[in-house]
Amino acid sequence: MSIPYWRLSGLYFFYFASVGAYVPYWSLYLKDSGFDHAEIGQLSALMLSTKIIAPNFMGWLADHTGKSMRLIRLASLLAAIIFVGFLFVEQYLWFAVVTLGFSFFWNAVLPQFEAVTLAHLKSESYRYSRIRLWGSVGFILTVLSLGWLFEKQPIQGLEYCLLWLLILSALTTFITPETSTDKVQNSSISVLPLLKKPEVWVFITVNVLVQISHAPYYVFYSIYLEHHQYASTLIGGLWALGVIAEIVLFIYMKSMLKRFSLRVILLCSLILATGRWLMIGWFAEELWVLVLAQLLHAATFGGTHVVAIHFVHQYFGNRHQGKGQALYNSLSFGIGGVIGSLGSGYYWNGFGGHVVFSIASSCCALAFMLAYFWIGRKSKQHELVLG
Repeated sequence: MSIPYWRLSGLYFFYFASVGAYVPYWSLYLKDSGFDHAEIGQLSALMLSTKIIAPNFMGWLADHTGKSMRLIRLASLLAAIIFVGFLFVEQYLWFAVVTLGFSFFWNAVLPQFEAVTLAHLKSESYRYSRIRLWGSVGFILTVLSLGWLFEKQPIQGLEYCLLWLLILSALTTFITPETSTDKVQNSSISVLPLLKKPEVWVFITVNVLVQISHAPYYVFYSIYLEHHQYASTLIGGLWALGVIAEIVLFIYMKSMLKRFSLRVILLCSLILATGRWLMIGWFAEELWVLVLAQLLHAATFGGTHVVAIHFVHQYFGNRHQGKGQALYNSLSFGIGGVIGSLGSGYYWNGFGGHVVFSIASSCCALAFMLAYFWIGRKSKQHELVLG
């Protein structure tokens, strides 16, 4: 059976197009709506907190029913429907309620779609990066278009842009084919023996630290640049530049995997992440430094994410792929994102962006030390074997 390349790529495109509207501009939208930094951090943490539960619940359902795409379609539709609530609420409490409902289903989609993509690829998992890069293309087109738009129009129009992107993403799920899975085999073999291995939790801890470090960037980077008098178009351009660098990495990842082990890619990515947050935190007035820091997004997000996807695919196998992808997303993006969002929100006013980004840098330095001593020291050239 041939790989449905364009249908898989299309869902990545529209899903990450909505991410391109949400991540760079939602904090500016909240600020314009009258929320302070602490409240923005709290709402961002609520958004990420559903990643702790939703992907695991969806992963359990997918592995037991073998109907991943049916669940993805349902979750995508419910996310779009609940998002309509943002058009009618203004108070913090109701904003928080709608955020929880919308994000529960939105955050449940991607981990299962990652599992569906890898199931379609089978032994050709090296092609993952070439499919995933279309998500980055969608992100870039959205972030640049909205940056230009919000130079001319109020940012309050963001909610309508996001709603349309969510609807398009939901519609795309209906042309993406289901994969065949053996639900009896999946449900009869426990995942617990894998979760008892300490090296798995070291790997998860590394990714939690990476996501803690990314939280100030995702939540406050646009506000930080606006504070330094950068225009919306330039802010959008810097976001897009980071994702362009990520696309280049995805294009050449197959060649990189032939030359370097996943361990080497991970360690190099963590070193570069440590430097990137210091550059943003202490040299925000220098545009050339920000440009260089954005180019490092290829490593800090792209490199660490590709390594994690390959690790989950190798370690959890086809039997528990849904649970494995859910565990990676819920613990790293969920718990890591919540801790980072709450922490950066509470400490931003008192200490400033330079201190918050320095703490982010320290998290990556700690992640590097854990990865260096625990992850893949005995691995072969193209494998990631923990121990």
